[in-house]
Amino acid sequence: MLDIKFIVENPDKVKESIKNRNVTADVDKVINLYQNTKKLKLEIEEKRATSNQIAKKFPTATLDEKQALVKEGENLKAQINALNEKFIEVENELNQELLTIPNLLSSDSPVGNTDEDNVITKKVGTPRQFSFKPKDHLELGKDLDLIDFEGGAKVAGAKFYFLKNELVLLEMALSQFAIKKAIQNGYKPLLTPDLARNKILQGSGFAPRGNESNTYRIEDTDLSLIATAEIAVGGLHSEEILKEDDLPLKYAAISHCFRTEAGAGGKESKGLYRVHQFTKVELYQFRRPSESEQALEEMLALEEEIYSDLEIPYQVVKVCSGDLGAPAYKKYDIEAWMPGKGESGGYGEVTSASNCTDFQSRRLGIRFKDSSTGNNTFVHTLNGTAMALSRTLISVMENHQTADGGIEIPKVLRPFMGMDKIEPKK
Repeated sequence: MLDIKFIVENPDKVKESIKNRNVTADVDKVINLYQNTKKLKLEIEEKRATSNQIAKKFPTATLDEKQALVKEGENLKAQINALNEKFIEVENELNQELLTIPNLLSSDSPVGNTDEDNVITKKVGTPRQFSFKPKDHLELGKDLDLIDFEGGAKVAGAKFYFLKNELVLLEMALSQFAIKKAIQNGYKPLLTPDLARNKILQGSGFAPRGNESNTYRIEDTDLSLIATAEIAVGGLHSEEILKEDDLPLKYAAISHCFRTEAGAGGKESKGLYRVHQFTKVELYQFRRPSESEQALEEMLALEEEIYSDLEIPYQVVKVCSGDLGAPAYKKYDIEAWMPGKGESGGYGEVTSASNCTDFQSRRLGIRFKDSSTGNNTFVHTLNGTAMALSRTLISVMENHQTADGGIEIPKVLRPFMGMDKIEPKK
């Protein structure tokens, strides 16, 4: 959420961000509603002041004057009650409209409408040239008895799945490897709830209701399944004033993620690439405002290190305005090479890293006591995917497959797996 005073003082900047993001929000309506709340508040205060003056006159008034004062006081009370009701109505409408206003954009975020307008900033590694015809992860999963989509669909519906045999161990190894790397970089490990209150989803920038929602709601409750650990970790310190000496707070959170959009995408989203449920290791930071831009670069560097260690070619892209979520001020994606993507291989998103500035912390009420000013100041929040496990499985399986139909285990994962290779079935 943007500061309403900033919106009033900088409407053109806010409108530019909305336009570049290709979203719909009415800045003028927000400003008018804010001005109306100020006007109503002033009227209420003036009438309360008049009511106080009447109360002061009452002890020394004559009987006739007291009767007139009582009548005038009752009229004022009715007017104040009516104004209070109107104030609450307008303030609620203002708060709803404020939720539609996205964050500002970094000056170096590219302007564009879709992911096709994202800008590649770096390529690392060279896609492997196979001496044999490579299989995609669906073929490997079937031949090696590693994935069961039919069983998943029988139990929970399309785009759910069972991992089987060595692939279970591989996912667990990836999770342990990512968490270990995060801990080495100062992150505290967390396992999060799979559910969150809807006000926490809303505060994090994930609307739990309406047509735009990408989350599963729990009927007859105030809960939704989380789409990312970002939601749960952001809510962990909601309505708190953090100690400045405790900053930065850095968490690496493992969670299941549930998303309703998995059916979209066609061939480019086959198999494990876009599913309704997956596991993710999420990086999350609470930072002083002056540190957040550098923290984003550090977060990206850790994500790059993880995929370099896995010996997977990747590219870094700077995400354009139209492809950013509402909370993000600036965002990077890492796209890993997937030999089975499309007709001849392609890059697919496996991580992101976002600086959300104080957009989420304003909604969630997370501040710290700033010793330089003496004020309670909103922290900046950052989130990044250390590893989306389902998509990383795709890259490991497809990049490290062998001519005999097996899958070689990346060296960094072997201590966690206890094996060097997933052998072909006899």
